[in-house]
Amino acid sequence: MEEKRSAVTNLQDTDPESPILPGIRSPADLWEMDVPQLEQLAREVRKEILEVVSRNGGHLASNLGVVELTIALHHVFHMPVDRIVWDVGHQAYTHKLLTGRLSQFPTLRRKGGLSGFPKREESPYDLFNVGHSGTSISAALGIAQAARHLGEEGKVVAVIGDGSITAGIALEGLNQGGELGKQLVVVLNDNEMSIAPNVGAMSSYLSRMLTGNFVTRMKKETETFIGRIPKLGEPFLNAARRAEDSFKTLIYPGMLFEELGYEYIGPIKGHRLDRLIEALNNARRIKGPVLVHVGTEKGKGYPPAEKNPTAFHGIGSFDLETGETPPSEGPPSYTEVFSEAVVRAAAKDEKIMAITAAMPEGTGLNRFALEFPDRFYDVGIAEQHAVTFAAGLATRGLKPVVAIYSTFLQRSYDQIVHDVCLQNLPVVFAIDRAGLVGEDGPTHHGVLDLSYLRSIPNMTVMAPRDEQALCDALETSLRLGSPCAFRYPRGKGAGTPVTEPEVWERGKGEVLREGTDVLLVGAGTVVHPCLAAAAALEKEGISVGVVDARFIKPLDEELIFSSARGCRFMVTVEENVLAGGFGSAVLEAAVLRTEKTPIFRLGLPDAFVGQGTPAELRAELGLDAPGIARFIRETNAGGRF
Repeated sequence: MEEKRSAVTNLQDTDPESPILPGIRSPADLWEMDVPQLEQLAREVRKEILEVVSRNGGHLASNLGVVELTIALHHVFHMPVDRIVWDVGHQAYTHKLLTGRLSQFPTLRRKGGLSGFPKREESPYDLFNVGHSGTSISAALGIAQAARHLGEEGKVVAVIGDGSITAGIALEGLNQGGELGKQLVVVLNDNEMSIAPNVGAMSSYLSRMLTGNFVTRMKKETETFIGRIPKLGEPFLNAARRAEDSFKTLIYPGMLFEELGYEYIGPIKGHRLDRLIEALNNARRIKGPVLVHVGTEKGKGYPPAEKNPTAFHGIGSFDLETGETPPSEGPPSYTEVFSEAVVRAAAKDEKIMAITAAMPEGTGLNRFALEFPDRFYDVGIAEQHAVTFAAGLATRGLKPVVAIYSTFLQRSYDQIVHDVCLQNLPVVFAIDRAGLVGEDGPTHHGVLDLSYLRSIPNMTVMAPRDEQALCDALETSLRLGSPCAFRYPRGKGAGTPVTEPEVWERGKGEVLREGTDVLLVGAGTVVHPCLAAAAALEKEGISVGVVDARFIKPLDEELIFSSARGCRFMVTVEENVLAGGFGSAVLEAAVLRTEKTPIFRLGLPDAFVGQGTPAELRAELGLDAPGIARFIRETNAGGRF
């Protein structure tokens, strides 16, 4: 029982008789508050975030780390005259609570509820939609320049993390902002982590600025020297301590940022409201671009998240008292299956390398990193670099496997085209989180990859239907000797046992069920709902065949169209946008072959799909077994062929 109480100790110090948060209708309600009131507000905000996220799931550790910073920003910078732009969105829950959304907060990340990220359609205080990282500085600079052209006053604040600032676009924005950003304030939220611990020279530089022995030693020596000055020493020290840890600023300034044209303030303790407010007020008064360096702690105020911030980065529902999540039931996730498969393959082939972009746990490559540390590379939040880096490895005969979420791989499209496919290099792309990912919503759905990959010459694209097929796809990719990609979804597998992987013949699909009335051709994990729909329709007297395409490119045209002959119509099914996707490939082939069988397509519409559980979204879009069966039933009855 003692352990349970320890997990929520920091939630209890609020005044239940005079709560502040329920009275917050807009940021203006914070402008005249004193520090004790703001500190109570911080405790109430933390409690609200914990209670809602423990029920709904969400991004917890990062949001707990910026409670005081967000309160200080809204206290000092007066929206809407001033403007605050958030990076990633993993840190915007407090912002939502301070901008009139408390009553809606229990709907966070649920279908029809509040987005887990800033969303312009949701609030006038959300100035830019975000889901991935590194965009805030560029967007804020654009907003600042627009204000200049429109003759508007006020500062524009870009809040960015130390992991995100290593992204190429962030550095590009910093570079131009030092020249143009007279109204720009960049707040660097430095918690020494992105999702996983940060990597790279920039991260090391920031870490040294916060914790380096040189800084610590010089600070102590300087304090000792000044403290010995008769009468003046102690008052001077007290003033300096109040001035946002100015010793560090004086003896180890942010030289990199100052060279780029920014006035540097920091590092500031990110959970001390008095120091944050003073530093931000200083930044607000400066004429010209400013960078405020703030040190925060991920998971602050909730011991389980403080102890393991990676586990509490993006988390499902959990027990608020203990921090424990419900035990996982059912088959392993596709990510876990991939993780085991790539480790098995690497144990047999020392040329296999693994690359990720700041997502070793999310992609399952953390196990590879433990087994083969010399062959594992986490390049940080730099997907473009990850792809070209892999291409460089491949030129020397190595076999790089690049594991990146589908929505994030979009950032490296040009590198896939020019640096991999144009040179026909054997880079393997393991595309996790393909399809509808759920509550993270449109910024995270991986529903474009079939369309943006199948048009590239030299690229092979596969969509395995289950766990065994995923292992087969990986083994096939490693044997091809040319660019290859295979996609798989978030979440649990189908429960298919995994045996020794099979190497597929390139471009060959598989007939799973014979049928004479209708042919279903599935791409990826939608094959299992296709089989379930076919079984249901058979009981109604409709004979439905099912083909697992396996390959989106090259397409097994002969198998697909020979299986369709004699059928009333064919239906392609994919968890990808219909525009340019798998069904489009089948239609293109049918036109060239002058095939006569009518073809219908099931997939995602030409619109961004909202948030909700994957099951809710598939049901709404007709991509589950009942939806597929219903479409066939209605098409058959309606004579649409």
